[in-house]
Amino acid sequence: MSRFTKGLFAVAGMSLCVSGTALANDLTIVSWGGAYTKSQIEAYHKPWMAKTGKSIVSEDYGGGIAEIKAQVESGNVTWDVVDVELSDAIRACDEGLLETIDHGILPAAPDGTPATEDFLPGTLHECAVASIVWSSVYAYDSSKLRNWNAPKTMADFFDTKSFPGKRGLRKSPKVTLEFALIADGVPVGQVYDVLSTEEGVARAFAKLDTIKGDVVWWEAGAQPPQLLADGEVVMSTAWSGRVFNAKNGEGQPFEMVWDGQIYDLDLWVIPKGSKNKDAALDFVAFSTATEQLAAQASWISYGPARASSVARIGTYHADESIQMAQHMPTAPANFANALQNDFEFWADNQDQLNERFNAWLAQ
Repeated sequence: MSRFTKGLFAVAGMSLCVSGTALANDLTIVSWGGAYTKSQIEAYHKPWMAKTGKSIVSEDYGGGIAEIKAQVESGNVTWDVVDVELSDAIRACDEGLLETIDHGILPAAPDGTPATEDFLPGTLHECAVASIVWSSVYAYDSSKLRNWNAPKTMADFFDTKSFPGKRGLRKSPKVTLEFALIADGVPVGQVYDVLSTEEGVARAFAKLDTIKGDVVWWEAGAQPPQLLADGEVVMSTAWSGRVFNAKNGEGQPFEMVWDGQIYDLDLWVIPKGSKNKDAALDFVAFSTATEQLAAQASWISYGPARASSVARIGTYHADESIQMAQHMPTAPANFANALQNDFEFWADNQDQLNERFNAWLAQ
């Protein structure tokens, strides 16, 4: 068990933004859209704008570091703060694409605990500061599967005989290959050992072959709930917070399967050469304060990256009868068979596996 995992277990028990071209003094913040960006707008953007009098332009993207790299290398950096996955943060920092962030600017916890001791293990990096622990799971439409036994395991997602219908999968090898191996019987603790071999990669693609003809591919986080709502799929991999929002915020008949969940971090980074570096650093510090991270957890079911925030998780903003703590990826009942995304594996193998994945898709 990693130090980061132990830390998660320990804490588990206890003017509006618009898309568009930024004006000269606007802070451009880039994230993943949908319910997730909405949670950031409410918990981070609005209070920061009220505090500073500055404006924020919110833009959406689909992840990766290609756009950051293009801006930095061209010398025309238009993004100021970007929400990235951990493997991308590590890789972009190694490639010199990001500003370093002095952890001394981060506010202490309300009881005076320094930020460096309050953030969960593995969440602070040279060029990045984490805000959330999030999870990839799969969800199903209970109104479509009510006549059958409900799916309970990752293997059930790949069982189109027992559970007929289309499947939604993210159009990316990351997480998709891990899910395939878990479904094929690889214990979560051995997934990356297997995936580090040619035989393991072949095994993952062979498992994906069994459902390839039934897959609807998605790329943006808002798509899986929409695919389920439109009846285009009966099950889809998804980000857990998006499914929570669709069910509890929109009344959709969706259920999550936590077995084999893959959890990860999202972190703030600042592209090297940001024209608003000081304001960007101020925003990163403000948004990762104890109160702001706890506030975000009232909008979406992702776990805060600070221990002091976890202790302050309350109720769902739209329904005070819903206690948010039990819906976090790190809640004990959800965490029983979880796998931490191996950021080092993906930082080293992303390009090679992307190429192989795209070739497989084209077959």
